[in-house]
Amino acid sequence: MGGETGTSSSEKLRRGDREEEDVKVIEWEEFDHELTRLWSLSSALKLATEKKLTLQPKLESLIQVSADSLRRTNELEEMRQRLEARKLLVEKTSVACKVTEQDLKVKEDSLSAEVRSLLVGGTTLSIAKSKLQESNCQLEGESGYTHLKIVTNKLRKRQQYMVTQVSSIYPLKIEAGPSQDQELESLPGGSRLVGTKPVSQGSVRILGLPFSMAPFTKMSFFTDKKEVQKSATALGYVAHAVSLLAPYLGVPIRYPLRLGGSKTYIRDYAPYMEPSPSDMSTISTLSQSSKFVEFPLFLDGQDTTRAAYAVFLLNKNIEQLLNFVGENSLGPRQVLANLKELIRIIQSPDYIIHS
Repeated sequence: MGGETGTSSSEKLRRGDREEEDVKVIEWEEFDHELTRLWSLSSALKLATEKKLTLQPKLESLIQVSADSLRRTNELEEMRQRLEARKLLVEKTSVACKVTEQDLKVKEDSLSAEVRSLLVGGTTLSIAKSKLQESNCQLEGESGYTHLKIVTNKLRKRQQYMVTQVSSIYPLKIEAGPSQDQELESLPGGSRLVGTKPVSQGSVRILGLPFSMAPFTKMSFFTDKKEVQKSATALGYVAHAVSLLAPYLGVPIRYPLRLGGSKTYIRDYAPYMEPSPSDMSTISTLSQSSKFVEFPLFLDGQDTTRAAYAVFLLNKNIEQLLNFVGENSLGPRQVLANLKELIRIIQSPDYIIHS
C-alpha cells in the first residue's frame, strides 16, 4: 500500500511540473498586445472555420466528381478493351470472309465449268436421243425389224458358205481307228455325234496331218524329224485357215500372221519375253510405227520355247473367234480341236437361227 501511494505522488509531481511548463507567464505591459494577438487569432480561426464549412460541400462535390470521373475512366478503359477485342474479332472475321469469298469464287468458277459441261452434255444427249428416236422409228413395226433379220440371216448364210469352202480346203478329221478316219461332223439340228468324247489334240488331223505338242515342249536327239515337219506343216494349214476365217467373220485377230506354209510366223506386239539379239536378227522384224516380235510356228533349231509360245498365240486367235460365236476354248493346246469346234458351230443350223 505504501508503494502504490509513493507511485501516485510521484506521478502527480511530474504532472504538476508539466502544467507549470505549459503555463506561459505574460507581463502586464504585453497583456494588451497578447490579448489583441489572441483576438486576431480567434477571429482568423473563426474565419477559417467558416471558410472550411463553406468549402466543405464544394470539396465533397469535387471528391464526388473525382470519384465519378475515376469510375467513368475505369468504365471507358473497360469499354476500350472490349472495343479492341471487338476490333480483333472483326479483323479475324474479315480475313475469314475473304478466304471464304475466294473459295466461293473458285467453287463458282468450277460450278460454271460444270454447268457448261452439263449444257454441252445435255445438247449431245438431246441429239443422241433424237437420233435414237429416228432409229427407233425406222425399226418400228415388222418392216424394219424384218429387214434387219433378213440382212443378218443373209450375212450368216454367206459366212457359213465361206467357212464351208475353207473346211473343204482344209478338212479336219478324227482318227477313229488304226486304219480308219472319220470326219467330225454334226448331226442334223446342230447336235454332236452321240457317245463321242471331247476331241483330243492327237485325234484330229488337218489334210491328213497330225499335230503334236511333244516336240514343242521338249526337243531331244531322238525326236522324229518327220513328225516335227508334219507338225509345222499342220500349223501352217491352221494359220492359213484362221487368216481366212477371221475376215469372213469380221473379227480382227489379236496376233497377226505372216504366212509361209511350214515356215509361218505369228506376231506379238506385246511379247512376254525379250528375244536375244541373235534371235532378233534372224526371226524378229520391227516395223517403223510400232514394235512387234515374230515367233516361228515351227521348230527352228533347238529353240522350243519360242515355237511353243507361237502355238499358244495361234490358239489364242482361234479362242478369240470361238468367243465371237459364243463358245469357249477346249483347252490352251487344243489347236486342231478348237478350229474344228469353230467350224462345226458356224456350220450348224443354230448359227443362223440365233442370228
